[in-house]
Amino acid sequence: MENKKSKKKNSQLIIRINDLERVEFVELCEELDTSAAREVRRFIRSFIAEHKQAN
Repeated sequence: MENKKSKKKNSQLIIRINDLERVEFVELCEELDTSAAREVRRFIRSFIAEHKQAN
């Protein structure tokens, strides 16, 4: 099992998006019983994995 400390969330990524897109995204996340932060983290992990394989 990987050390929990290495997975500690200690950084922020600030992005600027359209108000309407944010509202739609957050509402959809709520409908799907997830959080916006969780989905953004999932996207980042997937994006990294995809591009590591390409290299």
